[in-house]
Formats: sequence, structure tokens, C-alpha cells
Amino acid sequence: MILHYKNIDIHFKVTGEGKPLLLLHGFLESKEMWEELIPLFSSKNKVISIDLLGHGKTDSIGYIHTMEDMAGCVFTVLKHVKVKSVKVIGHSMGGYVALALSDLYPNLVSDLCLMNSTFEDDSEERIKLRLRAVEMVCKNYKQLVRTSFANLFAPESKERFKSKYNDALKVALKTPVQGYIAAQRGMAQRNRRLNVFKNIQGKKVILIGKKDNLINPKALAKLIKNTPIKLVELSGGHMSHIENKTDLSYFLKHFIEK
Repeated sequence: MILHYKNIDIHFKVTGEGKPLLLLHGFLESKEMWEELIPLFSSKNKVISIDLLGHGKTDSIGYIHTMEDMAGCVFTVLKHVKVKSVKVIGHSMGGYVALALSDLYPNLVSDLCLMNSTFEDDSEERIKLRLRAVEMVCKNYKQLVRTSFANLFAPESKERFKSKYNDALKVALKTPVQGYIAAQRGMAQRNRRLNVFKNIQGKKVILIGKKDNLINPKALAKLIKNTPIKLVELSGGHMSHIENKTDLSYFLKHFIEK
């Protein structure tokens, strides 16, 4: 499906009927990442997956896509399909967008799973790495994407899931340069949203891989101690939908059930 928005077309997909479930992909991904999981959810849910700004088939609206910009795009789709309350699963950057969505539109997000994601903002070191990557885009974009993508997996996963790895890399390499730049700049500017996460009324879960190079589970565990937020650890890296598909599927089915 296509929805016109701010002089671009947002590409999204709606599958099934029932209580709404929103799936938000991460950086260098597209709504295609959810294709194998959607059949698990769509028998009882109205599943909405979206190509976020500058990713998949959705064009960019500028050279900085803040998480609020991304959330505005998502809200437009939800309004179009007449969704007023929704459970959300956000992978990596998709989790940041989900938190911005909840911040901007209170009571819209009923339950949230941050999948290989966090409510924390970027450290100064991480911001520098993002901005350095933006500067390197013009030198060798494809190699930059390959390097960034490889760091998302546990070392052994690249060989163990070689076919899936290569398929996901092909999607990453299709990300337009403008989309890459705009998302990196937007993520570097994002706010810390622990309180937003805690204030969501329903289930609040962080799902993380023990070998994730981008997120520290021990640090997160300390921050959410004595809160209603649940932390679940899987064995792989940042790409749980590839590295831990079976365990992830089991967990997510329970997450979306009442």
C-alpha cells in the first residue's frame, strides 16, 4: 500500500484482522525483515509494517530524519488505517521511533517491545562515530554499509546464517545515501526516553542478544531495576530475527497475546 505524505510516498503493508500490531524495522532494513514473522501474528492480529523514511521504498523528506519525523510518518499511516491503540515491536532504530511515537501521541502505544533496542540516547562516542560515518559516505558507500552491517551480527552468525545474512545485506545496500545520512543524524539527536517507556500502560519489554555489540544488557538491567520493564536475553547478536528466530518467534507470540 502507498500513502502520500509530505511530497513523498510511504510504503506500508497491512495483513490480517484483529487487534492492531505495528512492526517497525531498524536502520539499513525495510519492512521485508518481518516477512517470515508476519504469518505468526496475522491470524489474530491486524499487522502493519512500514518502510520508514529513507528506507525500503519510502523516500526521504530531508537530510536529517529525527525520530519524531519518523514517528510522524508512522502516525499518518496508523491514522489512515484507523488505528487508535496499537501494540508495537520495534527493532533497533524502530524501537527509537516507537518511543518517539509514544512520547508524541500518549496512549497510542499500548504495549512495546524494544527488540535489540534501547530507551537510552547516544553516548558522545557513539555520536562521533555516526557523524564520522556520514562524512565517509562519499568515499565508498557500499563498503561503509557492509562494515556497519557486519557489526550487527555475532561473529559465528555470519557463517551459520550465511544465506539470510546475504539477503539482509542486499536490502541494506539498497538504502539510499540520503536515507543513510538522514537516519544517522536523526539517531544521533534522539532523546533518552526511559520515563516514556515506563509510562506505557501495558507490557514493556527489552529483548536483547547477549553478543550484541551495540547494547549493553548489564547496564540496561541496572537502569530498569525495580521498574515494570522486563529484560529478555537471547544468545545471538543484534539481529535476533535471523540469529535467534525460533526463540524470538516464541517470545513475540506471547508478547502480543493478552
